[in-house]
Amino acid sequence: MVKAEALTKCFGKTEILKNLSCEIRDGSIYGLIGANGAGKSTLLRLIAGIYYPDDGSLKVDDEEIFDNLKKKKDIVFVADEFYIPAGCTVEQYAAMYSVFYENFDYSFFWKHLEMVGLPLKGKIMNFSKGMKRQLVMLCALACRCKLVLFDETFDGLDPVVRNLMKNIIYNEVAERGVTVIMTSHNLRELEDICDCLGVLYQGGILFEGDIANIKSNVFKVQIAFKEDFSEKNFIGIDIMNVKKHGSVATLIIRGDRDTEKAKLEALNPLILDILPLTLEEIFIYEMEVLGYAYENLSI
Repeated sequence: MVKAEALTKCFGKTEILKNLSCEIRDGSIYGLIGANGAGKSTLLRLIAGIYYPDDGSLKVDDEEIFDNLKKKKDIVFVADEFYIPAGCTVEQYAAMYSVFYENFDYSFFWKHLEMVGLPLKGKIMNFSKGMKRQLVMLCALACRCKLVLFDETFDGLDPVVRNLMKNIIYNEVAERGVTVIMTSHNLRELEDICDCLGVLYQGGILFEGDIANIKSNVFKVQIAFKEDFSEKNFIGIDIMNVKKHGSVATLIIRGDRDTEKAKLEALNPLILDILPLTLEEIFIYEMEVLGYAYENLSI
């Protein structure tokens, strides 16, 4: 488990992360979203043991990471901007990883390299940006680490390749219990693969939740009554947002769907329609409840 407590990181007088706390469970895929400059890359580098916290603590399996060479062998980090030596071939690049990770799985690497259609020979300098990212991601997964960190995970990948890479990552988590933490500034990019999503804003986790629970516990209701009505009619119901147009109201409700539906039916409405919300819509309403405008987060 990755556990951050009151984590703070500064560069000079600029505070990038401030009193950040979170827990990321083993065998999960955790998506970290936020605007550029929100601190996503800094948090990943702290988890990887590249940076040392200025205050608070960051532990993986109850162990400090910085200067912990033994623990770092179980962690692999793919940065947003990765380094590939000039003139380097695919085979040479894989060999470079194998120097640092003794369990590097060449069988896995060559199999999946062919699966995604990357050339097995040739110099990497001739690859497109998306091809280079696929290569680096496959190298990271071939290291057979327990914790894999991807920064701006699918940047530059076309939709087909993106889905292929998501399936490969998902299979690694399902079959080997790998923990994956991935960042993006695009919520839609992560919602179909992650177990949990967190919004990083102004140096802290503004909101996070298990995707399955988020989707099942927040929904939209369209409701109408014969007589005039107001929010006072819905006492005992956790309403996150309400908009009334004439005799029809649209409610955003948090809670168990069947339980809340029964409460609404007891009010004898003329119309009662329960509609699903996209994950992005749910985050918008959650941000409003917390007092933040979602569009200002630039996610």
